[in-house]
Amino acid sequence: MKQEEASRSIALPLTISIIAISFSAIFVKWSDAPASVLSMYRMLFASILMLPIVWKHRHEFKKIEKKDWFFLFFSGSFLALHFVLWFGSLKLTTVASSTIILALQPIVSLVGGFLLFRERTTLSALMTMGIAIIGAMMIGWGDFGLSQDAIMGDVLSFLSVISVVGYLFIGQTIVKKISHWLYSFCVFFSAAIILIIYNFLTGVDFGGYPAKEWGIYLLLATVPTVSHVINNWLLKYVNATTISMSILGEPVGSTILAYILLHEKLVPWQIAGGVLVLVGVFFFMTQKQKPLPQVIEKETFQ
Repeated sequence: MKQEEASRSIALPLTISIIAISFSAIFVKWSDAPASVLSMYRMLFASILMLPIVWKHRHEFKKIEKKDWFFLFFSGSFLALHFVLWFGSLKLTTVASSTIILALQPIVSLVGGFLLFRERTTLSALMTMGIAIIGAMMIGWGDFGLSQDAIMGDVLSFLSVISVVGYLFIGQTIVKKISHWLYSFCVFFSAAIILIIYNFLTGVDFGGYPAKEWGIYLLLATVPTVSHVINNWLLKYVNATTISMSILGEPVGSTILAYILLHEKLVPWQIAGGVLVLVGVFFFMTQKQKPLPQVIEKETFQ
């Protein structure tokens, strides 16, 4: 990676990404359609909307080798699984309870990064990550559901975390070979095809939904999908663990939006937790913008 690329500020794009992704849970809560249908149309419409940009980068298809197509398909599979599981979670529990589980993503990513790529991190990064995770846990502490459905929703949300980490790990390798636009399109379209096949085999209706639902499909395909495109671009400059850390801001944004738009209650613990998440994310991103080689020699965990 070139020095000017390494020193590029990631704060602004990550902030935009967090704001965009925070609307995802709200749109899902507004919908009465099955989780697999929401996921399918989100990916399908997003792929269609990206066609004009992909056409400009069509020459890059030649750079994709046979093994790369295999990885792109699996990346799309992980993404499709993530959406089905997480959207299903939101059908069973509150926004705060479902998104709080996403706070475990950087931990899963950090463990996966060490096991698969021997990625290293610093003590200061671990400390700021811990602050943000504690804050995210505080957001949903008073809102974890005690019913069987709510518990199942929490389980589905955790499984969706594992799926999205797999998606990011594959992406951080492939996206360095081709444009992030082309990568995003290939993964989104693969996810759409997989979900179409799933819905067809399980007998889920493809149509017959009211106009409100189609509007929600389009919103999901545009607003939160911007976050995925930004994250795929950032994978050229940072690793999957950094992206996962930034997503800790989603519980804050989603919980605030749920309070305003869905009238879900907030308690003081959740507000205090939101502040901790923002502080943790800010300092973590600050650490990531510093040159790491000098720091790694002093305080590296392997």
